[in-house]
Parts: sequence; C-alpha cells; structure tokens
Amino acid sequence: MNVAVVIPTYKVRSHILSVVERIGSAVSKIYIVDDKCPEGSGQFVLERCRDSRVEVIFNQVNQGVGGATIAGYRRALLDGADIVVKLDGDGQMDPAAIPSLIRPIERGVADYTKGNRFYSFENLEGMPVLRKIGNTGLSFITKVSSGYWDVMDPTNGYTAIHAGALSLLPLSKIEKRYFFESDMLFRLNTIRAVVREVPMKAIYGEEKSNLSILKVLRDFPVKHLSRFIKRVGYNYVLRDFNVCTIELFSGLALLLFGFSIGSYTWYHSWQNQVGAPTGTIMLAVLPIIVGVQLLLAAVSSDVANVPKEPLQDSFDSSRAAVAPRIPAQKVANS
Repeated sequence: MNVAVVIPTYKVRSHILSVVERIGSAVSKIYIVDDKCPEGSGQFVLERCRDSRVEVIFNQVNQGVGGATIAGYRRALLDGADIVVKLDGDGQMDPAAIPSLIRPIERGVADYTKGNRFYSFENLEGMPVLRKIGNTGLSFITKVSSGYWDVMDPTNGYTAIHAGALSLLPLSKIEKRYFFESDMLFRLNTIRAVVREVPMKAIYGEEKSNLSILKVLRDFPVKHLSRFIKRVGYNYVLRDFNVCTIELFSGLALLLFGFSIGSYTWYHSWQNQVGAPTGTIMLAVLPIIVGVQLLLAAVSSDVANVPKEPLQDSFDSSRAAVAPRIPAQKVANS
C-alpha cells in the first residue's frame, strides 16, 4: 500500500531532522506541517533536509496539533495515499515502529491503529509518574466517551488510518487542538471504524509538553461529556433503537425517580423530626437498585457493541474514489 506520514511541527526544530532520517523505506511520502512554528521548523527542513519524500506544508495561522495533522491528512488523500501515519516531531515516537503500526491495516483487520504504551510494565519505566496517573484517568474517560472500551491508550498520538475511513470523517468538524486524539476516536465510532492498538515503547527525553494540566482539567471533562451524549444519541436513538437503549433510559428514569422520592422523604422527615415509613423508604431504594442494574447492563451492551467489521472491506481505495471527497481549495488555504 501507498503509505504517507504526517508530522505536525511546532517548536521541534532540534528534533525534526533526526525523526525524518529514521523513517524507513516503507513510507513513500512525508508531509511536514509547519503549524506557524516560531522556530521556523518548516523552513529549517526545506533548507537542511535532502529526503526526496519530504514535502513541507505551511499553516498561515497556528491551528494546534489537530489542525496541523488534518492539513497533512487532506494533502495525503489528494495524493492518493492508502494509509496515513501521524507521527510527532519531538522524538518521542520511534519511526521504526511504523511497519508494526500499519500491519493490521494492511492485513485488512483494522481501519485505524494506535500505539499502546501500557502494554508492558517495562515500557513504562521512562514515563513520569504524573503522566502515568493522568493518562490512566484520561484513558478511562475516553473509553466512555468514544465507545472503544478495548483501547487502553487512547491519548497516544502515534496513529495510522486507512484512506477509506479517513475520507468518511468530517475533517472540518474534528477538534483542532489537544483534544484531537480523543475526538478522532469519537468520530471513528460514528462511522463504525475498527480500531486496534499496537504495543510501543514510551520515549521521554528533555523535551517539554506544550499541554497545560490545568487546561486539561478545565476543558476536557466538558468535551468528553459532549461526545458521550452525541455518541449515545447517534448510536442508540437515531441509528438504532435496541435493548441497550431501553436499559439506558429506563435505568436513568428509575434512578431519577428513586433519588427524587428519597430526597423528598428525607427532607420531609427532617422537617417534621419523624422517621419515614419502611414502605416509603423502599419506594425510593428499590428504583435506585433496579436503575443501577439496568445502567450496568447498558454498559455491558455498549462494550459488546465495539465495531468489529473493518470499513475497508467495502471501500475502493483507488485514487479516483478518494480524491473527490477533499476539495482542493481547502488544502490551498491550509
């Protein structure tokens, strides 16, 4: 397959050339996307890099890692790529892992692959403790919002995607900054793409992350909640009305009823300084118990509903089928 690599660049001038040099012959095209880098990473590559596969794209306005990656995605689709790999330019992702990352897509068992840094304990030795804790929490939240319950490292940005799945995504709607990786999973679930993880090592050097922990704690929960509500609406109301739908909404209704009765009973008892009758207490407790059971059943149904049939089985990956989906004007404006 025709494999392309997209490298968003922002303040990675000291690492970018070494990253490009380590990209093997399995890759036919390399897109360096200068996201209005203050260090002039794109121009630096043009002047110093002699790899004929490299093409530099300049964003006129800083759009974040997502915006830069999407600019590369658009160009790769126009040029007829079959698989597009997203690789960071800071040296934390080993280019030697590209063949392993694209193998499930080449074999036709996945539409999208992600690196998994949590596959073995040995791979985590170089990861700072704070990052381990933060990534674990974000991983669980992303599982809930995206619906990919079998993905352990959803925030990992080392990814590969088949052109068929990429051409079906609404690229203009995907989050352009640091929520990009999580939003990609949500969007992939809406088109029922198959996602697989590939074990990889966590590489951490002296580079510093541009992501603020306070910004994550402030913005990410709201964004995840928004994606979860949309996913439930798309998958269990608009597209299909099944057992999971009944379990979910019945469970929520019973919980609301139980908590309402319980709250009113407690307030009434506290106001009048009298104990509540056993029957009244059970009227509140029983709906809560049944509601929790129904919600657990809904979660179980959602876990079983993870996409399993790759989209590429029914997709013609020829250039003629892919190129018309991406307006050339959008690439020119990147």
